[in-house]
Amino acid sequence: MIVNFLKTVGRNFLQICSNIGKVFIFLTYTIFWTFHPPLYLNQLYKQIFFIGFLSLPVVGLTALFSGMVLAIQSYTGFARFGAEEAVATVVVLSVTREL
Repeated sequence: MIVNFLKTVGRNFLQICSNIGKVFIFLTYTIFWTFHPPLYLNQLYKQIFFIGFLSLPVVGLTALFSGMVLAIQSYTGFARFGAEEAVATVVVLSVTREL
C-alpha cells in the first residue's frame, strides 16, 4: 500500500523534473539561436510590425464586443439597485484592465 504510494509520488516527481529540464534546454537553445549569426534584423522588424501593429484592429474589435456584452450584463444587474449611471465606469475600467 505505502510502496505503491511512494512509487506514484516518485514517478510524478521524476516526471516534473524531466519536464523542467526539457523547458530549460528549450530556453537555452532559444536564447543561443536568437543571438547567433546570421541575424536577420530586417525580417525581425517586419515580423514585429506584422504581429504587433497589424493586430490592433483585432484587439480593438475584441475590446468593442467584450465591452458591449459587459455593458448589457452590468446594466441588468445595476438596474436592480438604481445604479445605471455606473455602468460606463465599470465597463471602461474592466475592459482597460483586461487589455
